[in-house]
Amino acid sequence: MVHAIRIHAVGGPEVMKWEEVEVGSPGPGQIRIKTSAAGLNYLDTYHRTGLYKLPLPLTLGTEGSGVVTAVGEGVSDITVGDRVAYASAPLGSYSEERLMQADRCVVLPDGIDDKLAAAIMLKGMTTEYLVQRTFKIKAGDTVLFHAAAGGVGLLFGQWAKALGATVIGTVSTEDKAKLARAHGYDHIINYRTENFVEKVKELTKGAGVPVVYDGVGKDTWAGSLDCLSPFGLMVSFGNASGPVPPVDITSLAGKGSLYVTRPTLNTYTAKRADLVASAKALFEVVKSGKVKVEIPQTYALKDAAQAHTDLEARKTTGSTLLLP
Repeated sequence: MVHAIRIHAVGGPEVMKWEEVEVGSPGPGQIRIKTSAAGLNYLDTYHRTGLYKLPLPLTLGTEGSGVVTAVGEGVSDITVGDRVAYASAPLGSYSEERLMQADRCVVLPDGIDDKLAAAIMLKGMTTEYLVQRTFKIKAGDTVLFHAAAGGVGLLFGQWAKALGATVIGTVSTEDKAKLARAHGYDHIINYRTENFVEKVKELTKGAGVPVVYDGVGKDTWAGSLDCLSPFGLMVSFGNASGPVPPVDITSLAGKGSLYVTRPTLNTYTAKRADLVASAKALFEVVKSGKVKVEIPQTYALKDAAQAHTDLEARKTTGSTLLLP
């Protein structure tokens, strides 16, 4: 028996329980992993609260890394002793050991240690598809990213800057503004003291930006649309402040024939070839030094409820790990 963070009902962090679970042997196409670290992501709170509905009870956690201790039938490209990482369903990374589908895992290369991998798989591959596929950022673009000091935000600022973009970011405190500036952002807007729409228009001389990346949701949705230039793309990839309200699609016409997309990492890595390519691009940009990763917070895995509390209170920055 091993321990894991389980929920039997949706709700606040108090529903998270440290319980014994039976893992068992891997079945066909599966591997058993001894967890080195689990990544903390806002996505985990959506599963806990029921915003994204899943069958209960369940073990939380989408992202993690560890060492393979057993391999099931039909698995040929991963062997016992390999270091692997993942950032996809099925949930279960908040566990000392777990079973995982082998085709959803990637073997870690030299130069990417287990903790680093657990800190960057979900956020890093999210950043990869945002900058290279949802909207292919090119030199000379000016882009807006909300929550610039968050886990995705700090990676995004560096990666977009490396691609030659001018990067505008929003934050909620001056400390977060300093952090974002150190991670590639050219302009920082404190949305608690400034009107971010007016500031974006000022910075772009009234033109607006061709793309807004918004993981905040309800609080920034309307203003984000007003920051876009004609034919601009609104990329809504998260709901940290709550879900986006119902959208009147005709409003997109009057604001400049805008486009809207709601991408997910699951879709962008659904094919194994895309998963492997995304992880490879991420590992390469990190190993090159163009994107540096910091892990300002770690918690014991059994204290995951406190980690969720701090995350939702916006007390965390960058990547956070849960350690068995």
